[in-house]
Amino acid sequence: MNASKTALVLGATGGIGGEVAAALLKRGWQVRALTRDLSKVKPQTGIQWLAGDAMNQRDVVEAARGVSLIVHAVNPPGYRNWGQLVLPMIESTIAAAKASGARILLPGTIYNYGPDAFPVLRESAPQNPQTRKGAIRVDLERRLQNAAERESVKVLIVRAGDFFGPRAGNTWFSQGLVKPGQPVKSITNPGAPGVGHSWAYLPDLAETMARLIEQESRLGAFERFHFAGHWDADGTALSTAIRRACGYAHVPVRSFPWFLARLASPFVPLFRELMEMRYIWREPLRLDNARLLDFLGDEPRTPLETAVRNTLVGLRSV
Repeated sequence: MNASKTALVLGATGGIGGEVAAALLKRGWQVRALTRDLSKVKPQTGIQWLAGDAMNQRDVVEAARGVSLIVHAVNPPGYRNWGQLVLPMIESTIAAAKASGARILLPGTIYNYGPDAFPVLRESAPQNPQTRKGAIRVDLERRLQNAAERESVKVLIVRAGDFFGPRAGNTWFSQGLVKPGQPVKSITNPGAPGVGHSWAYLPDLAETMARLIEQESRLGAFERFHFAGHWDADGTALSTAIRRACGYAHVPVRSFPWFLARLASPFVPLFRELMEMRYIWREPLRLDNARLLDFLGDEPRTPLETAVRNTLVGLRSV
């Protein structure tokens, strides 16, 4: 097996992991994926599925033998057990990268930042998160940077805004704006009126990651890039695109019921986590991709209406 173009994708059944796997396969990579239950995996051309758990360091090290890339796209489902699972998972990946010499690719999030870094996020912005989840993500990236500086582990972090796409899974788009599996009858907007927000269409993000990986000889030991994606300047562009994609210009747009979420948050962990992240919807938040553009020359960007249409088809909402 050609190790120079062999990748292990952790989280290949998820949105970004699945898209990165697909992008690598198109470029002639051989892709391995780890899953705890092989019987539940849908066959996918080109992917070699291996039984194992990302929490089990031995499983990840064994699966990563001979690979040159480990895509760390695995997260606990929803908002459950982040404190107990996220950091042990990244330690498994770091150990596997040390053993194999592979580069780690991490999809970064905006949760690392507090309002002191707003409204434009650059790679050099201070990471002072306001939430428990954000603090965990900062610790995760700190561990990766320490591994790069002290243990010769190669790391690439590509940060993006809120995900959407045909198979994006548990996202604000699929769990908040619309309801999967049924026609769009209303749109729920979590943002404050007039507040801009960054959205990342997963096929474009995966394409960007694949292009960066193909520039391995130009990458340093520890690299961060920001992906701009689609900037919704006043919080209305995405709703307008959804209306056009479903062919009904008068679909009502409702505000997210933050008041009810606050009342339920002491009793429902999901609402408690959502309330923690409310601050990213109250102020403009845009990612600066100047460094990415300087490195790659351009950023893949599917037209918003097309991207939204593809997403709704994938969610069976049109």
